[in-house]
Amino acid sequence: MVYGYARCSTDKEEGRQDVAYQVRELKQLGAADDTIYIEYESGAKADREKLNELLDVVMAGDVIVTTEISRITRSTKQLCDLRAFIQDNRLQLIVKNSINIDCTNGEMDAMSKAFLQMAGVFAELERDMTRQRVKSGLKNAREKGVKLGRPEKTADDVPPLFLRHYPQYKEGNLNKVEFARVCGLSYPSIFKYIRLVEQ
Repeated sequence: MVYGYARCSTDKEEGRQDVAYQVRELKQLGAADDTIYIEYESGAKADREKLNELLDVVMAGDVIVTTEISRITRSTKQLCDLRAFIQDNRLQLIVKNSINIDCTNGEMDAMSKAFLQMAGVFAELERDMTRQRVKSGLKNAREKGVKLGRPEKTADDVPPLFLRHYPQYKEGNLNKVEFARVCGLSYPSIFKYIRLVEQ
């Protein structure tokens, strides 16, 4: 049986498109819709639900396919653990256009072992460099006075419908629950807008 593993760090729309692209490639490698495991987690996270599910169902002789080594892990230690799992369980790991580790006979040749470890080192290096670039970019932005995160809301952001019903609330004709309902807003939003207006 051929099992596929697709992963993205985000479940935002662009992440889903990326996973869809991976799924197409996994099908080209022999996986089917019901044998592809899709995960939205960081590759550095050790305990990933879908990867664990995949490793629980594979049996001797099965094949695990993925599009890049960084999809299945971004940690050298995790990759070493995976390599041992593949060998102990007599599996085959295929990383598209780069690695084909066949341990169905219970052994792994020295060249495959070395190549897999090198690929893991580069995946971890790529993750660390990306993290460093993000930190550096945030630091530079702060030094230039750029405000990061969501801009704070002001009284100008208060919806007109809230302002229309606010006098009724102030006169005691509406309680906060009723105020939220007539404005079509959540209860926490009503508190937030009341605070903004009354400041």
